[in-house]
Amino acid sequence: MKAEIDGIEIDYSDEGSGLPVIFIHAFPMSRAMWDAQVAALRGVCRVITLDLRGFGKSSVPEGPYSMDAMASDVRALMAHLDIDGAVLVGLSMGGYVSFAFHRAYPDAVIALVLADTRASVDTHEGRERRFKSAEKAEREGAAAIASDMELVAFARSTVEGRKEILQRARTIIEANSPAGIAAAQRGMAARHDSTYTLIGIDCPTLILVGSEDALTPPSEAEAMRDGIPHARLKVIEGAGHMSNLEQPEQFNAALIEFIGSLEGRGGAIEQG
Repeated sequence: MKAEIDGIEIDYSDEGSGLPVIFIHAFPMSRAMWDAQVAALRGVCRVITLDLRGFGKSSVPEGPYSMDAMASDVRALMAHLDIDGAVLVGLSMGGYVSFAFHRAYPDAVIALVLADTRASVDTHEGRERRFKSAEKAEREGAAAIASDMELVAFARSTVEGRKEILQRARTIIEANSPAGIAAAQRGMAARHDSTYTLIGIDCPTLILVGSEDALTPPSEAEAMRDGIPHARLKVIEGAGHMSNLEQPEQFNAALIEFIGSLEGRGGAIEQG
């Protein structure tokens, strides 16, 4: 389905009923990365996934894409769907968007799930790597970025013995626009530091991290857990940065347990 938002089209899906749960995808993926979560949760809650601007089947406007702009797109989609409040599930870049959303629209956040992400900004070296990656996407295309991700985003066991997961990720990445990938990299390089806003997150929060995540390691997840009042932390064993793809059963079980604990917030949860 498509929603016209601020002059661009945002592609989304909306399945199930009950508590609205919005899944915000990682870089350089699309909403297709959440297929296993949609299948597992659409009988538990209302599951909404979207392609962020520049990704999947959404429009590819001129960049860079700030995390604030992406958060605004999510809020506008909620308005389009007549949703006042939702649970946000953000992985990696989706976590950065979730932080930006909470800063701008705290009353619209019922709960947060922050997966394989961090509150801090990039180091100078990290920003430079993003700029070089953006240029590489424009020069060599999405396939080159998919190859780079295979080197850093997955657990060793995935790389060595679960080639179907790598191929699934590659298929999703290669379907994206190089211009969108580049615009998102530049937007992430300029994102705000969320470290000092953690104390102000007063909604229920679940933090998920792959035990072998090299990009946003468990130490980053622990720092967020310590900074956010009453946050819970769950380590996804045998997963790297793409924990929902690598270990969907563990990831889904943690989500279902957390969503079950929210019953009575923002509408009844239907079990199915």
